[in-house]
Amino acid sequence: MTDWTEASAPSADDIEALAREVLAGLPPEFAGYAAAVILRVEDVAGEDVLDELEIDDPLELTGLYDGIPQTEKSPSQPQHFPDTVWLFRRALLDEWAERGDVSLGALVRNVVIHEFAHHFGWSDGDIARIDRWWE
Repeated sequence: MTDWTEASAPSADDIEALAREVLAGLPPEFAGYAAAVILRVEDVAGEDVLDELEIDDPLELTGLYDGIPQTEKSPSQPQHFPDTVWLFRRALLDEWAERGDVSLGALVRNVVIHEFAHHFGWSDGDIARIDRWWE
């Protein structure tokens, strides 16, 4: 039996390390595009983000891509902010505990791949056709 008396919840650094492992394993045709994206881990999304997405409970948002997808970028219209993938630690931990049937690494991997898929230009519908994670 595991001794939980000395265990602590995974930190933002722990979540980031899991995410960086996923990024290190991307196929070469995606790795270059992904390298330009900033990866950030916060406890929860800010109120402004939640309001914009019309989300009431911050624990419902595990990740977010903020940027212009590769398929929409144009040299004639430069972007004035860096593409960023946000991971939300508390929401990830909440979903991990609630599911109880996946490792934290598998959950982080799924969210990272999903958010970077948006960077590559995939819609939620495109992603859902090949990744039925929620089932």
